[in-house]
Amino acid sequence: MPLPEDIAQLICVSSYTRFDNLAHGPQGTQAKYGMYTYMLDPDDGQLLLLSVDPKTITNPAFSRYNPAKDLLYTCTESVRENGQIVTYGIDYRTGKITQIGSFDAQGTSTCYITLDLERKHILVVNYWDASLKVMRLDDKGLPAELVGNYEPNAGRAMVAKDTLHVNHSRNDLEAQKERQADFHSHALVLDSVYGRVAYVPDLGKDVIWQFRYDPAAGSLTPAGSVPSGPPGRAALGPRYLQFHPKLHVAYVINELSCEVSVFAFDAEQAKILADTAADVPTLNLIQTVLTVPDGFPTSLNTCGRIAVHAGGDFVLAANRGHDSIAVFKVDHESEPPGQLELIDIQHTRGRTPRHFKFDISGQWLVAANQDTDSLNVFHFNTGTGQLNWTGHTYHVPSPNFVEVIKAKGLAKKVRSQ
Repeated sequence: MPLPEDIAQLICVSSYTRFDNLAHGPQGTQAKYGMYTYMLDPDDGQLLLLSVDPKTITNPAFSRYNPAKDLLYTCTESVRENGQIVTYGIDYRTGKITQIGSFDAQGTSTCYITLDLERKHILVVNYWDASLKVMRLDDKGLPAELVGNYEPNAGRAMVAKDTLHVNHSRNDLEAQKERQADFHSHALVLDSVYGRVAYVPDLGKDVIWQFRYDPAAGSLTPAGSVPSGPPGRAALGPRYLQFHPKLHVAYVINELSCEVSVFAFDAEQAKILADTAADVPTLNLIQTVLTVPDGFPTSLNTCGRIAVHAGGDFVLAANRGHDSIAVFKVDHESEPPGQLELIDIQHTRGRTPRHFKFDISGQWLVAANQDTDSLNVFHFNTGTGQLNWTGHTYHVPSPNFVEVIKAKGLAKKVRSQ
């Protein structure tokens, strides 16, 4: 069935298919299939399932869309064997995605993929062994060659055991000790000005590592670090970092302390770091805010996704345990600018919201509730920041990630609300 011509986007959802080889302990249903593609109705936010990938894929856990090549990259997650970067072709006419290639991620529990600015390389993060890899893309956009490699363990044996599975809604001292016994890189984000400084939140060491990225060679060179929260604090657990689209500000979600840290990004220092051998700090902490109500024990919660709304006025953060999404208003006039004020916390109508994503209009938010096997759709008021549940719930076993694919060549318009 061809899609209607005014459908502007596809929603791709991945699911955990095998629990015994994960670093954490999902409590939902083990999925038979790993990848699902939906159509989102821009009038009311309803989803329609279009396709299910029948080919075997073990624990797809993060996806990145390459609009220049009409490809979707998805990484697989396992603490016992190397992850894979699986490449999908996209049929915009039907919404079907098809596996067309696979490349060894050369590390365990692969969890993050970044495209560099020229889209000539993908930068890959392996959570369990904390290694970072850079792969050259061929003319078709397929990973073709490993050109960059950084391994913080340098051959050191892991302290944590791959047989232990700590549910990531649990955050007591024992769980924190196990999760912070080793390096654990969780993301890699390139600076928003030059694309030549790479930031890697390390959940195990409570720091944001800085790297000098050479886009010609695809190499990463260590260039210092900054704490992911206030000095002297422990058990922060930085997970993700995202830059503001207009301000020189970066937001870091600290998974274990259940906080967002706000950093001023020093573009001049970043240029010095990129152009010279000077390992200068480029992020300066200006604020830290809690993501759960003051009276809720952080030992019962960990944070997941953080997202800056495309309009730049709001930052949202997911709570796993409290099972909610916190909405913060961005103060453009604060000194320094970009500081946050909590204005809303909305229950996700399910347990363990591992991920969420806005559609391309910024008015609909799809939340993946991992431990209740559900997707829930919310309407987001782009003027006030209010998040309201639409009542739309869809059964998907152990959903862990949501990616939005702009259906170019198909859509003629996006109907406004």
